[in-house]
Amino acid sequence: MKVFGLAGWSGSGKTTLLARLIPELRGRGLSVSTVKHAHHAFDLDQPGKDSHTHRQAGATEVLISSGLRWALMHELRGAEEPPLAELLGRMSPVDLVLVEGFKRAALPKLEIHRPALGKPLLAVDDPMIVAIASDSAHLPVDHLPVGRPLLPLGDTARIADFILAHLDALSHQPPAPAPALAG
Repeated sequence: MKVFGLAGWSGSGKTTLLARLIPELRGRGLSVSTVKHAHHAFDLDQPGKDSHTHRQAGATEVLISSGLRWALMHELRGAEEPPLAELLGRMSPVDLVLVEGFKRAALPKLEIHRPALGKPLLAVDDPMIVAIASDSAHLPVDHLPVGRPLLPLGDTARIADFILAHLDALSHQPPAPAPALAG
């Protein structure tokens, strides 16, 4: 599976862009899944429902299924949050997984940047950010990391083109040479 991330400060428009990218990429014939990192507690379940009762009783995992969808809820119960690679390993294979959040993950990412938020560019300190999408075409040149294109945030097709071209280029790179054996 190919994996590409969207990173940015809260309120930058990551979810909005993701909601536009999914149908754009599906329209190009790709199967797309997403991973979303939450910095807060969340719950997909509702008190009073059987699945909620199972979790409250101490079940580590509860899988709920219907004719339309299924969901697996896993309670960490004090364990560490699993790394992104482990979470991706639990997903069904698709053409592309878009990851929202996980700012520090070692995967190629697009930074969504809105100067009006008054936040610094993440790309300055993150070499995994391969491009920046912004609602401003006039970011200070001295703040843009060298070699990372600036894409218009409103141009979903162009952003999709960039992501696919970048991932395609990565998949065609020759493998790194094996280390020499001492001996």
